[in-house]
Amino acid sequence: MAKSTFSGPVRSLAGFINAGYNSVVSLTANTTITVASHAGRPLLCNDADGVFTLPSIVVTEPSDKTDPNQLANLGAQFTFIVVTAATDMDIVTDGTDKFVGGAYTGIDDSAAGKTFISGASNDVITQNGTTKGGLAGSIVVVTAIASAKYHVAAQLLGSGTLVTPFADA
Repeated sequence: MAKSTFSGPVRSLAGFINAGYNSVVSLTANTTITVASHAGRPLLCNDADGVFTLPSIVVTEPSDKTDPNQLANLGAQFTFIVVTAATDMDIVTDGTDKFVGGAYTGIDDSAAGKTFISGASNDVITQNGTTKGGLAGSIVVVTAIASAKYHVAAQLLGSGTLVTPFADA
């Protein structure tokens, strides 16, 4: 089936199934993320030192809110799942957009963990496979919520003395 656009709510009494070969995207090199190719799909991070650049948030209100070609990308969600343990893996914005939200990092051999809250100027999430999380199974969900604001909710797996994965470019 080709790409379909709906201008109103869609209701399914039996649910939606997002399955098939193209439902998952493997990121194996530095990648500029796009709404068309990456939003709503699990993004498997298979590059230990990859840089994954989020699209700029566009909040321009279209004159016709049912226009399928509108540029606004509010609500676009990107789910990064670490498959290959990180060494220096970055999720970055365009520099203007910032993160709001938090990341919980659990230690692989302990019940102890830490929650880190993003700072107002943070536009980078770095995972190193240890103190900043990024062991296989770590997950970061990023959602465009407003002008210059990406919400982030992360559950990271790490080790050692934990430090924040949030930083400024």
